[in-house]
Amino acid sequence: MVERLDEERLETLRTWGAGLSTSARDELRAAGKAILMLVDELDRLEADLWNARAATKQAEAAAEVARQAEAARTEPEIPAEPPVPVPVGPPAAERQRPPARQPRERQAPTVEPSQVLAMTLSERIARGRPAPSEPAT
Repeated sequence: MVERLDEERLETLRTWGAGLSTSARDELRAAGKAILMLVDELDRLEADLWNARAATKQAEAAAEVARQAEAARTEPEIPAEPPVPVPVGPPAAERQRPPARQPRERQAPTVEPSQVLAMTLSERIARGRPAPSEPAT
C-alpha cells in the first residue's frame, strides 16, 4: 500500500523533477517536466479541496442561520403582558344600557289625622305608615 504524499515527499519529487528536467537526454528531461507538472497539479487540487471544504462549512453555517431564523418566525411570540380580553357582542357605543333604576321614594299617604286611628294595621302597612304603637323607622 502506498502512503499518502506529505509535504516532504512532494518536495523530494520537485527536486527530482527539477534535476531530471535539466538532463541532456530528452527522455529524462520529459520525465522531469512530467513530475513537476504532476506535483503542481497536486498543489492545485489540494488548494481546490481546501476551498471546497471551506465553502461547504460556510454554506452549512448559513443554512443553520436560515433554519434558526425560520424557526424564530414560525414560533409564536410570547407577549410581555397578558392579552386584553376582547368583549363579545356589539361595541360599547352600540350596546343599550338598561334604564337606571330610580330609588323608590316612599310617599306618605295623604290621610287625615282623624282617619289614622280608624285604619287597620294592614292598611297602615300598605300605605307605609307605622301603627300608632310601632315606632317610626
